[in-house]
Amino acid sequence: MTPPSLSAVILAGGAARRMGGGDKPLRLLKGKPILDWIVARIRPQVRFLAISANGDPERFSAYKLPVLPDRLPDLGPMAGILAAMDWANETNPDAHHILTLSGDTPFLPVDLVERLSTQTAHHPSEIIAAASAGQVHPTIALWPMAARTNIQKALNENKGRRVSDWLSILNHQSVAWDHLPFDPFFNVNSPEDLQEAEKIALIA
Repeated sequence: MTPPSLSAVILAGGAARRMGGGDKPLRLLKGKPILDWIVARIRPQVRFLAISANGDPERFSAYKLPVLPDRLPDLGPMAGILAAMDWANETNPDAHHILTLSGDTPFLPVDLVERLSTQTAHHPSEIIAAASAGQVHPTIALWPMAARTNIQKALNENKGRRVSDWLSILNHQSVAWDHLPFDPFFNVNSPEDLQEAEKIALIA
């Protein structure tokens, strides 16, 4: 797998309860939606890009990207990852992995795909996840397409709903980034986080 062949999906389906509801990726950071920051960082690194979200897809129409609803409702982010895998299987069937990205992480590193991809040849059946500050980020990861059937089966049986569970089910490798002067995987979960993101944006 070479980086230009890769499909990526931005997981934008969170409820944003700590932000008062709505779509976190559409919250403004320095006058631009967080999603703008994510797309600008990741688009040069991948061949295909889509958004995973339920509800009216028109709210993302400005991005001119496919919007993928969950095929299995009310099962959280793993349903989004499964929908992403189904989409990649249909549109990019030669890809061995798919990249997932959190919809609230505006400062993704420009070498994300390059560094994660280096691990896939040695660990083709495992999740290759980003890490920083001693924490693994399973929603920012390369997922092996070969696991799609097992993930679908588990979700159909109402199992494996937590993304972190799959780190042990499939095994995983992590690739660590420096968290100084800022964490490239800083995620905006609250109004306070958004204020902090405004400061990081000055140096990101």
